[in-house]
Amino acid sequence: MEENGIRINKFLSEAGVCSRREADRQVELGNITIDGKVAETGARVLPGQTVLFQGKKVSKEEEMILIAFHKPVGIVCTAEKREKNNVIDYINYPKRIYPVGRLDKDSEGLLLLTNNGDIVNKMMRSGNMHEKEYIVTVNRPVTDAFVHGLANGVPLVELNTTTRKCRVEQIGKRQLRIVLTQGLNRQIRRMCEYFGYRVQKLVRVRVMNIELGDLEPGQYRDVTPEEYKRLMQLIASSSNQPVRATGKPRDERNRKFGQRGTGRKNNTDSDWNPDKNATHRTGTYRTDGGNRKENGVTRPGKISKHGTFTVVNKNIDRERTHGRQKETD
Repeated sequence: MEENGIRINKFLSEAGVCSRREADRQVELGNITIDGKVAETGARVLPGQTVLFQGKKVSKEEEMILIAFHKPVGIVCTAEKREKNNVIDYINYPKRIYPVGRLDKDSEGLLLLTNNGDIVNKMMRSGNMHEKEYIVTVNRPVTDAFVHGLANGVPLVELNTTTRKCRVEQIGKRQLRIVLTQGLNRQIRRMCEYFGYRVQKLVRVRVMNIELGDLEPGQYRDVTPEEYKRLMQLIASSSNQPVRATGKPRDERNRKFGQRGTGRKNNTDSDWNPDKNATHRTGTYRTDGGNRKENGVTRPGKISKHGTFTVVNKNIDRERTHGRQKETD
């Protein structure tokens, strides 16, 4: 340990307790003490001091642990004991570890777990542009236009962002290979839903240079020395600091997609231009059975199809028929 100590969040991450971000949260909750005193954000741990996490002594692990696990569907990527299907209890590893990033409960595939917080930060920070590869099965045949759309950035209004361009390859009638360099909440599912597709199965098969291989759901293995060496080379110049926002106003970011304030991409490809009478607006979207939401109210909607995309028709005839609005094509 450094003579002037190390920050409490780094101490906890290196001890395999949690990531630095989670450590900051635990400090704010008052769950960390240093020599019997509740730690404050930014506190430093000096040589010889005793750190307790929720009343239990924390000591730094000398051996670095990194395992590859095939997470089954239904297991949640958290160490929280109140979640009965948490990944830590499921694996029941003999030493303290925690997940490197997340994988949706409804998804399966490669999840790395470690006791080293710096590796977590460097691997998972979006700004470091590290790759994660997925095999995705959708509910209907894949088209060239769908592949093109996914690859070139998808506006996700609910997250107030547009996805980065990514590599997309059709590998089956209803199957895709997608390589991302970011990890937004339920990103691939949201991207597919934007074009009227529903993900039926999602398997992560690679994180950077580490592959799922033939691991069966529920199985794990140690990362090999060769994999670890290559991983260290890949993250050598990576930042472990959070990505800072660019500060661009939302409307300015959205203008490049052709429609101010909607985030909808304006693509000149004929496969990408829905009928001009069928448009998308912020706050209006498809729901079950073709219903739509407008001004917070769910109303029955008529679904029109154009090419390979399903869109919601928004032209509403204001004529009242039996007290209800009548929708027209």
